[in-house]
Amino acid sequence: MALTLTNFTPTGFDASPSEIFVDDEGRVAAAPVDGARSVDLKGAYLSPGWCDLHVHVWYGGTDISVRASEAGRPTGVTAMADAGSAGEASFHGLREYVIDPASETIRAFLNIGSIGLVACNRVPELIDWRSIDIDRTLAVIEANRDVICGIKVRASGVIVGSWGITPAKIAKRVAEMTNLPLMVHVGEPPPLIDEVFDILSPGDIVTHCFNGKPAGSIRDTTALFQQAKDLAERGILMDIGHGGASFNFKTARDSIADGLRPFSISTDLHQHSMARPVYDMATTLAKLLAVGLPFDDCIRAVTEAPRSVLGLSGSNGLTPGLRADFTAFDLEEAQIDVEDSQGNHMVLDRMFEPRLTVLGSDLRPAARRLPPGT
Repeated sequence: MALTLTNFTPTGFDASPSEIFVDDEGRVAAAPVDGARSVDLKGAYLSPGWCDLHVHVWYGGTDISVRASEAGRPTGVTAMADAGSAGEASFHGLREYVIDPASETIRAFLNIGSIGLVACNRVPELIDWRSIDIDRTLAVIEANRDVICGIKVRASGVIVGSWGITPAKIAKRVAEMTNLPLMVHVGEPPPLIDEVFDILSPGDIVTHCFNGKPAGSIRDTTALFQQAKDLAERGILMDIGHGGASFNFKTARDSIADGLRPFSISTDLHQHSMARPVYDMATTLAKLLAVGLPFDDCIRAVTEAPRSVLGLSGSNGLTPGLRADFTAFDLEEAQIDVEDSQGNHMVLDRMFEPRLTVLGSDLRPAARRLPPGT
């Protein structure tokens, strides 16, 4: 059914209309549509649909993934990228059972490790050279070009052990061969984070960019932080990837104050982080706002920026003929205690409160996921 959206404050768009028209096919229309349902957004902000560049939604295919709906529209997110839950051995299942039937738009970073995250960290996907099958990986990429948006490698000691930087180098080579970006998880060594930085090129993504792990953080040395800033200026994309172990308030606050703003805000949502301390995208956005990222930058980092990686509309999303893809939300005063991944606390005085999403002509309610016991 066609829609007319009214009484909203546009943000993150190139244009600032007072009304938005959506036709029966779910596309933005230039003029009112006969018989359209009028939807009063009650003064809420309206942005391009929120996009989470780092989630784990291969539910049933890994031991940590959540259902796509738990990461998606019920909490205000209309598009997402699964960040390496599946390698070549199980990608067909992720596609058939998660990506294709989902209401949300889902893309995926293919794990360079064949088994992906089937038993996350208990059975590392990058034990040695037998963990990677380049021929099969290339075949899966070619068969799924429409949904694979990049290659994922977890370059940290708990995964690669003494293999060090080698898996990341192999993943980078496969990314180069297939003309795809590399998303690299950084954390505890080996390899050292500067070893990872040395192999990256514009369009590649550093996820967990504001982690607080000793010897795995961009704040470890002055030179390393400057290298991170230089990389960002050259077009390497810094992604939050909060997760259960990879976001630190001080690292984020100091880095933003010193001129390094993240490209994208993502949750790294999985079964453990969803329960605590991440909860959802709205809470993650509010944390970034609280540590000094300006409101407009927060919106860009959850809309235009990550959506561009997935090949989706962003600030141009009100162009007639494009599929409607919006999130309506409020920013309200609050007093909410939250944690980073190291258990440090902060009280948020403003909170993002999603109200609804629009995908095509389908409108659905949305709300922040409340912490257990509230």
